[in-house]
Amino acid sequence: MGTDLRVLVDGTPLLGQRTGIGRYTGSLVAELSSIVDLRLIGFTTRGWRRLRSLAPVGTRAVGPPIPARVLRTLWRHSTFPPVELLAGPARVVHGTNFVLPPSIRAGGVVTVHDLAFLDDPSLADHDLPELVRSSVRRARAVCTPTEAVADAVSIRLDVPRDRVVVTPLGVDPEWFTAVPMDSTLRVQYGLPSEYLVFVGAEGPRKGLPDLLAAHGPDLPPLVIAGPADAGRSNEVIRTGYLPDDRLRRLVAGASALVLPSRDEGFGLPALEALACGVPVVCSDIPALREITADHAVFFPHGDTAALNEALHQALADPPNPETGRAQAKTFTWQACAEKTLTAYHRAAA
Repeated sequence: MGTDLRVLVDGTPLLGQRTGIGRYTGSLVAELSSIVDLRLIGFTTRGWRRLRSLAPVGTRAVGPPIPARVLRTLWRHSTFPPVELLAGPARVVHGTNFVLPPSIRAGGVVTVHDLAFLDDPSLADHDLPELVRSSVRRARAVCTPTEAVADAVSIRLDVPRDRVVVTPLGVDPEWFTAVPMDSTLRVQYGLPSEYLVFVGAEGPRKGLPDLLAAHGPDLPPLVIAGPADAGRSNEVIRTGYLPDDRLRRLVAGASALVLPSRDEGFGLPALEALACGVPVVCSDIPALREITADHAVFFPHGDTAALNEALHQALADPPNPETGRAQAKTFTWQACAEKTLTAYHRAAA
């Protein structure tokens, strides 16, 4: 099976500011576009036209404008409308963002990025747990970014482990050549010459309250890059959302990147920091142990004294940057696409 395999992919995550799932979907689609006959569908009315301009070369957007909320309500109670009614026939349909559209004949693949929505209902719409459970039941293959999430999905969503395909994310090549911001950009963002960096959304799941509690005047200022508003208070600088090239330069200039998460499906910022030779301090949780392969300084999640100590350790005696870079190089979007293709073949069989 090659380019004759028609795959319909949920391209909705490509719209809006690219968060982790948007970056995953965009990079995966770009890699797969020359391997399979790829169609993108957007479950949206607002971004419907924009998806047509975002579709990578070799793919095309299909389907009518349709509000996601209406579809989710219908799919929660039935398998109507099947996705073929919206987008035409396909051999495989891939739900890239937890939810698998029902189909008549297409084999289903769904990506479950993490199970945070089960532990903290405030992180997602109230109907997501029900939609995910029905999605994994219908899917012929379930993709997860790590073995840690694969094991959790198998146990907590009652999915046979041999139906789960681990498809680790990739590190963009540009991270390996990223250079710190020059003086002009540092002035623009109000950056000191030495700083720690946190990348991601604010909130308990990512551990930011713990980091703020552990951070003090004994450490370099903390820079937070994410969707929150830009601003400065005491020794904390918020840059707001940064485009990819600026984010790479911000991380490349940091003394260390901190990822104090309560749970992670993957933890891409840790690998991206390793790629540009920056020490990583992260909570000792399964997914982060798995992807960094011990090329990080770990601390028990929730222990602010241990986090402060780990930050001092990373600054005083940082891990070897070259071994960290070598670890990051083992994660490519091509490998992610090849493993995803395994899931597609399984679904199409």
